Amino acid sequence: MNKLFLWAIAHLLFFSGKPVSSKKADEVASERHLKNIVQLTFGGDNAEAYFSFDNKKLVFQSNNSKWGLSCDQIFILDIKAQSQDTSLPIPMLSTGLGRTTCSYFMPDGKSIIYASTHESNEACPPVPDARKLKKYVWPIYPSFDIYQADLAGNIIKKLTDSPGYDAEATLSPQGDKIVFTSDRSGDLELYTMDIDGKNVQQITSTLGYDGGAFFSPDGKKLVFRASRPKSKDEIEEYKSLLKQGLVAPTNMEIFVCNVDGSDLKQITHLGKANWCPFYHPNGKRVIFSSNHHAQSGYDFQLYAINEDGSDLEQITNQSAFNAFPMFSFDGKKMVFSSNRNNGGTRATNVFLADWVD
Repeated sequence: MNKLFLWAIAHLLFFSGKPVSSKKADEVASERHLKNIVQLTFGGDNAEAYFSFDNKKLVFQSNNSKWGLSCDQIFILDIKAQSQDTSLPIPMLSTGLGRTTCSYFMPDGKSIIYASTHESNEACPPVPDARKLKKYVWPIYPSFDIYQADLAGNIIKKLTDSPGYDAEATLSPQGDKIVFTSDRSGDLELYTMDIDGKNVQQITSTLGYDGGAFFSPDGKKLVFRASRPKSKDEIEEYKSLLKQGLVAPTNMEIFVCNVDGSDLKQITHLGKANWCPFYHPNGKRVIFSSNHHAQSGYDFQLYAINEDGSDLEQITNQSAFNAFPMFSFDGKKMVFSSNRNNGGTRATNVFLADWVD
């Protein structure tokens, strides 16, 4: 959310799993929940890194231009091997065509799902001109569909085939359900389906962008980000942008509901952009990224909050961007993306940390 890539290029450039420098380690000491922080990527925009069910691998998206990428493609990283050996190539699991986003491991650990535009056009789709629009927007490409691929990059199955946007898919920890965002109803709503793409159910139905959903540890609830335009002007702007395949993600809050959409609750009322939520392993708390505290707008830190909206706690305080948190399935580690330790560049990298309650 978020052109042809030659496989050979991926073998020429490597990640090196290195601990954050001693200076940085001292600086992040105040981030008391995060210990033994390790940087796993170096350069480009690397985001939405998610654990395999056995906690041994990560799948993520990158647009690192040094690899010959013009827009996001999907990669896999072996955590143990990568943190010890800096000479390993990073396998690409997407086709290298079109633009991809939102990858996630299937329960068997032998395949992944991700969204891609490659069937519509092999080239990267155009990026909206924010200066012309005078607004920060995300593209909602109607050519996105959700695919299942094996770990050699071969597409096994196309899971969605509805006109319009289908993306932002994640799996239940029980491995039986997928939640995703689609505009097939005319609005951006949450849907669930079985892992074979069958039994599609619409979960939300309120005007606004519902997306970035994840299941609770027991698979019974969903947590997600949502915009809720209310005034006449807000509604008109939202609908106008959506007709252009765009959303303005600058005013979103965190919601939870049962997996069937019942008992919908807004748990943040912070203003600005609150997004990429994920359930704490105890199933009672949610971690998410927010800029509600920022003066300039572009300062995203991770926060945690109880399901009832109480006990807001800041988790990170380093760099101007921290987002996409995910806990390992055993609850011992957290992966996230951050601008920290990037040498003054605009690079966003993937970091792994031990989680301490």
